[in-house]
Amino acid sequence: MMKYVLIGCGRISPNHIQAAINNGLEIAAICDVSEDNMKDKKAKFELSDSVKMYTDHIEMLDKEKPVLAAIATESGKHAAIALDCIERGCNVIIEKPIALSLEDADRIIDAAVAKDVLVCVNHQNRFNKSIAKIREALEKNRFGKMFYGTAHIRWCRDHEYYDRAAWRGTWEQDGGALMNQCIHNIDLLRWMMGDEVTEVVGMTDRLRHDYIEAEDLGIALVRFANGSYGIIEGTTDVYPKNLEETLYLFGEKGTVKAGGTSVNKIEEWRFSDMLDDPEDVMAEFGENPPNVYGYGHTPLYADMIDAIKNKRKPYVDGEAGRRALELVLAIYRSAATGQSVKLPLDKCSTMEFKGRFS
Repeated sequence: MMKYVLIGCGRISPNHIQAAINNGLEIAAICDVSEDNMKDKKAKFELSDSVKMYTDHIEMLDKEKPVLAAIATESGKHAAIALDCIERGCNVIIEKPIALSLEDADRIIDAAVAKDVLVCVNHQNRFNKSIAKIREALEKNRFGKMFYGTAHIRWCRDHEYYDRAAWRGTWEQDGGALMNQCIHNIDLLRWMMGDEVTEVVGMTDRLRHDYIEAEDLGIALVRFANGSYGIIEGTTDVYPKNLEETLYLFGEKGTVKAGGTSVNKIEEWRFSDMLDDPEDVMAEFGENPPNVYGYGHTPLYADMIDAIKNKRKPYVDGEAGRRALELVLAIYRSAATGQSVKLPLDKCSTMEFKGRFS
């Protein structure tokens, strides 16, 4: 069994623990600054007494010497903890985003190469059955020339959500709706449209949540290197609860829509080649997860475990995480300056925008 530890026992940690259990990992220890958080997770998953609890992740890494660590802390701590893991020769799964600055993302990627360990970023929606089916069609060139794609994230986050964790909505530890809630779908749009972005025009605002630092609405136009375009609309202002997360792809020979709670259902499937029945595809490649996190953690863990064993890159590696981060930061910079932003970006951080809505 592969020795595993979890750093951070907050809101998303149950998905990591369940994925570790589903994949037969040896959960050696968990770590959090709150002992109550750790005790709660141990009780919820009936983890044995042999699973140790630490409040210091460095102490845990040095004593347990895990093969794989997952980082599920507040976003602003991802980079420093990842570098601590990598320095000790430990492979890492990092919750999105990989970091809050491109400089930190590059440090993580470079350090992993130097230490010969693997980095996986937790963009688990790439493993949705719906997304895997769409990606297969794309790789088989069923769309033909891609024209444009759109990502819509129409969610609700209320005062209680932000009250539960003081770091949420801050530039130093989180960012706003685009960085926290919308980066999954932003990742999918960039990935599906050819990955290489040349220009971004963005607008952001804080319309409802005057008690946070960052944005609750972001809108952007994206120009891709292959001549296609993207539209991004992300918000946490929807009343009174989450409405939808959708991804549209429009090509010369195909039109697809993924929707549902977290792009977990195929809602449109039209291809000129008519290789499959749309009704059959929509019925077979849809899931109904209990929350927006979906079912992707377990297959993401399975892929990372296999990558470690077979010394290959994971499906969602550090470079993929950096690309998603870069696109969000480019939108932030465009919104802050009122100008279009050319990519690639070498340096940018959420801290550039501190005080933006003061």
